Amino acid sequence: MKFFAMLGLAAVLSVAAAPAAFSAPKADPDNTLVITTANGEIDIQLRPDLAPNHVKRIKELAREHAYDNVVFHRVIDGFMAQTGDVEFGKEGSPDYNANRAGMGGSTLPDLKAEFSKAPFDRGVVGMARAQDPNSANSQFFIMLADGHFLDGQYTVVGKVISGMDVVDKIKKGDAQQNGAVKDPDKMLTVRIAGDQK
Repeated sequence: MKFFAMLGLAAVLSVAAAPAAFSAPKADPDNTLVITTANGEIDIQLRPDLAPNHVKRIKELAREHAYDNVVFHRVIDGFMAQTGDVEFGKEGSPDYNANRAGMGGSTLPDLKAEFSKAPFDRGVVGMARAQDPNSANSQFFIMLADGHFLDGQYTVVGKVISGMDVVDKIKKGDAQQNGAVKDPDKMLTVRIAGDQK
């Protein structure tokens, strides 16, 4: 099993000058991910122009309802909120295991990295991965603050275009436990806006 880890918080200290702002084409419903939580809705503009294979994977899993009831297993205040472990992080499934959430993916193969020059600004969504750059699968994270030390090392798949206030309300984890969250919040439903409900 894989443990999807981010760069250490110490790397924050080595942040260089911030790159240009995230520039994206106008959102379209077929590339808008809608996450419903207990605190409200989060809309994410997906970027197939930056990461076509990763976006295709997210849309596929969303359409299969694989992301429904998946917990935000790792949330670090001032950094990011991570979710998307459909193997061990889906509450109500036979394989759900709070202690293993974040170590799994999906039944689909891992993806080859699609790194870009898009910066990891607040609200940007990236794919989580293990040490191998080509190990992203189903997990993703939403930036709670700028984190340019991640630029060019993780695949950017989109950005929150509505509901960042909802993202900010996601229950934070224990900083001493690398952001592990006890009794975590979850994505109740995840869908593509252009699909019929």
